[in-house]
Amino acid sequence: MTGLTALRVKNAKPGRHADGQGLYLLVRETGSRSWVLRTQMGGKRQDLGLGSAARLSLAQARTKASELRARIKSGENVRADEPAPQPSVPTFSDAARACHEAMKSGWANKRHRDSWLASLENHIFPAIGAKAVDQVTSVMVRDALVPIWLSIPETARRILQRIGTVLDYAHIEGWCHHEAALRSVTKGLPRQPTEEGHFVAMPYVDVPVLVMRLTDLPETAGRDALLFTLLNAVRSGETRLASWPEFDLKSGVWTIPAVRMKMKKEHVVPLSPAAVAILERRRRLRSDEEGLVFSTDGNRPLSDMTMTKVLRDLGHEKVTVHGFRSSFTDWAAEKTRTPKEVVDKALAHKLVDRVEAAYRRTDFFERRRRLMKAWADYISEK
Repeated sequence: MTGLTALRVKNAKPGRHADGQGLYLLVRETGSRSWVLRTQMGGKRQDLGLGSAARLSLAQARTKASELRARIKSGENVRADEPAPQPSVPTFSDAARACHEAMKSGWANKRHRDSWLASLENHIFPAIGAKAVDQVTSVMVRDALVPIWLSIPETARRILQRIGTVLDYAHIEGWCHHEAALRSVTKGLPRQPTEEGHFVAMPYVDVPVLVMRLTDLPETAGRDALLFTLLNAVRSGETRLASWPEFDLKSGVWTIPAVRMKMKKEHVVPLSPAAVAILERRRRLRSDEEGLVFSTDGNRPLSDMTMTKVLRDLGHEKVTVHGFRSSFTDWAAEKTRTPKEVVDKALAHKLVDRVEAAYRRTDFFERRRRLMKAWADYISEK
């Protein structure tokens, strides 16, 4: 038989690959592979799913396709008498291994490839590895993390992200009819201790009082820059180097070019009315149309310590400017129903997992606009 080979199945790129007689290998952008039989029933074309290529070899897929073709030829209405063959739901451990197999070719770091699966094998599989992946709940995940949440906090956080990736992969594969919902997991776990080297953040409940004190200060470039950074939850460098051509005040949009972003990808920020008001006031002070927004002369950017000094002068000796991004994240998680992926887009975080990055491509702009206005309203309420 001409068509696919085992090697071609393994190395096939995203797309639909014909084996012959209606059998196709479907490769998604995520790297997952599944078998589909295209046939005619009742004069209409039908695509019947045969299962994942991670569990059905080429030979097995051909046998299954041949059996279905024979049943259809005999007049049997396969889709009417029974559902199209569905992949059996694997255990969480099998789903994790299939997810790892799909993603690992994109990881150059061998240590990361090995540790990704090993961390789940060591800490999670003993608790939920034998559970059907579609039966794994946030309570099960929380209970599995309890033994390591405080003893190895950074590893525990990474493992939680990896569990989410496995469940997302299971959803894409059709093993779970629902998307992963793990946002509530950390609510049932104790607060992890602050580690050295992390940016010290102000609790979000204290930010409105800070903003009130800031608005009482003279309208200096440093004060305005700090307020603007707070309102947009951006990095200090993105504010300090912002220039007038990046802003569309009429539309309330700030387009930060890729060259200035940490992830080297253009970031479009929806501006709240409060943020636009700061820009309109600064605009009256500008020296030219091309200069820096937060600068005394439009040419020299503020130093990284200028905003920090504003905080220190108000008595906040340890709080960092960067830490307000964490304040924003905590507020969004505890005071809104905003999905994590929308918050991540607002922060211009990179999705590190190939599966998640392929699955979520929108920039959620309108949802982010509502989120940033709600944040501005919250911190300006007192």
